[in-house]
Amino acid sequence: MLAQQKNKRKVYYFNTADGYCAYQFSQTLGELIYSLDKTSEEIVFLCIGSDRATGDSLGPIIGYKLSELKYRNYTIYGTLDEPVHAKNLQQTILKIKSMHKNSIIIAIDASLGNSNHVGFITLGEGPLKPGAGVSKDLPAVGDLFITGIVNLSGLLDNMLLQTTRLNVVMKLADCICLGIRFCSPLRTN
Repeated sequence: MLAQQKNKRKVYYFNTADGYCAYQFSQTLGELIYSLDKTSEEIVFLCIGSDRATGDSLGPIIGYKLSELKYRNYTIYGTLDEPVHAKNLQQTILKIKSMHKNSIIIAIDASLGNSNHVGFITLGEGPLKPGAGVSKDLPAVGDLFITGIVNLSGLLDNMLLQTTRLNVVMKLADCICLGIRFCSPLRTN
């Protein structure tokens, strides 16, 4: 696990090739959830992305996998059946704010990064700015964020999302879901 300061907030990096990745991710996620000053114990997972591009499907795949778990204190937006993407993100955020007041919002999305970080999970404090890697201007959302670095950033970022290997996306999704599954704030209710 690597930790970096970005804009006065911590961002943690977890390598899915490390055998302890899911455990370290789960522990850090639990610590970040406990550190939030929220009155509600409800957690909303906002899984952003589209199933129409392999590289952008990380969020909906995670939403699909999480929807199979039956913990009482969380709600999921963004699955393979009902993805949350650029066209419906704003409406979904408004729905979450009206239906889940004071809940902890954890935004999840795919991201692009440098070649050394492909296959890494990032976990950080504060909102996620979805679409930033492909120059989309979408609203920032979340108290915490989780991203999976699915491919390298560079020219033709939209094309890179189309040609991302499904193997990378699935390894990231499996590790993130396993970490969430064993995260103690989610298991206690």
